[in-house]
Amino acid sequence: MTVRTIPAMVDHAMAEFGDREAIADAGVRWTFAELGSEIYRCAAAMIASGVQPGDRVAVWAPNSYRFVVAALGAVTAGAILVPLNTRFKGEEAAWILGKSRARLLVVENGFLGNDYVAMLAGAAGSDLGGLAEIVRLDREFDEFLDRGSAVAPGVVRERAESVAEGDISDMFFTSGTTGRPKGVLTGHGQNLRVFDAWASGVGLRGGDRYLLVNPMFHTFGYKAGVLACLLRGATMLPLPVFDVASVLRLVAAERITVLPGAPTLYSSMLDHPALAGADVSSLRLAVTGAAVVPVSLIERMRALLFPEVVIAYGLTETCGTVTVGDPRTDPEVMSRTVGMPLADTEVAIGDSGEVLVRGYNVMRGYFEDPVATAEAIDADGWLHTGDVGVFCDDGSLRITDRLKDMFVVGGFNSYPAEIEQVITRHSGVSEAAVVGVPDSRLGEVGLAFVVPRPGSVVSEEEIIGFCRERLANFKVPRAVRFVDTLPRNASGKVLKYQLRSAAASA
Repeated sequence: MTVRTIPAMVDHAMAEFGDREAIADAGVRWTFAELGSEIYRCAAAMIASGVQPGDRVAVWAPNSYRFVVAALGAVTAGAILVPLNTRFKGEEAAWILGKSRARLLVVENGFLGNDYVAMLAGAAGSDLGGLAEIVRLDREFDEFLDRGSAVAPGVVRERAESVAEGDISDMFFTSGTTGRPKGVLTGHGQNLRVFDAWASGVGLRGGDRYLLVNPMFHTFGYKAGVLACLLRGATMLPLPVFDVASVLRLVAAERITVLPGAPTLYSSMLDHPALAGADVSSLRLAVTGAAVVPVSLIERMRALLFPEVVIAYGLTETCGTVTVGDPRTDPEVMSRTVGMPLADTEVAIGDSGEVLVRGYNVMRGYFEDPVATAEAIDADGWLHTGDVGVFCDDGSLRITDRLKDMFVVGGFNSYPAEIEQVITRHSGVSEAAVVGVPDSRLGEVGLAFVVPRPGSVVSEEEIIGFCRERLANFKVPRAVRFVDTLPRNASGKVLKYQLRSAAASA
């Protein structure tokens, strides 16, 4: 890899892929040269607005060409990008804006009917004293960009070239499923190195047409999407809201080749009645990952959608990537493993079975939280992921569960991912999630939340019997609840704490 900063990556993309289509969205079709020019125009506007190197610029918006311009424009001006989840309410967003001391907020007001600006104004007790300006993408962005005309091109170029490989480029906040979110600090050089390796590992190619369904406010959308496409010369097609019918129309009309996403994205596509008449012949590559990716889902994906399916694993604290799999892997093996560690990084299994990571992909730390940083990264530089795993004979990693999701049945450790894998092998099951619930005799037992496959009729007794034939008795769920959907965060992870809360309230 020859580029070490995001501004240098933008320059490289303009020079190397100049006339190739870079992004197609909402009537905009820009080449890499045109996209780069817009990014530099935005960087000039940031400078004109008083943004200094190291300032935090927040972007609260769905996937769009304007998100790309705003985010990369801020980073090219030397700022630190702070993306905000479009599902946030006012107090959630205000807390992150206050915690990060963001100087400027770029917001797509009105997305899905949400008045984000009003939400912020109504956030009780929020400290937004550091926020100098709110720029609305929906009606003010062109005027904002015009500010850059007052800044000489040489000033913008000097600012971009002053950005160093080791400078912090972004602050993604953790999902906050177990407490207040923490701001994860990662640098220019490490992000580009990780996603150069990621793109090589999954097989992203120049000329690929990449449907960006994963939210750009998450590392899967921004880093494995925007950055990877600019590194490889792939065309970005942002989609602000996932809808199967819209996806299938775009795949056919735009000849989409690459569609990464969470497993539930693919199960939704496969179970949708419109798939039968859709032209999905252009699809080549899917990249997904979770503690459980059912064998049946991989087999159906390969048979009906994608010749190549890759499983990868990562977390925000590792720039989004720890391991990348091989598309040639047998589905049975693929469903249990997440691939091999990135080259020049280390992965180990700690005494408790916890997955530990060390190398250039590990974050610099949590923003202004040395205690949490020391708890996450030990004195020897190992990041403690909170995931439980083992190595297979071929050196690939298997994630068996989250430490916090494990429950103990009569003294025996039970890992939900193992149980979920078995349940999803049932032909009538689309998805499953298992949590531990209190039991007066055994301490805890398993409760399974099951999403049936459309058109299938399954019973609690059938699921429990299916598990008894395949699992030790202590692992078998004692009860099953059938649900239409599982609660998930923006990255597609099942929110187990909501399931435990639902179980407790019942």
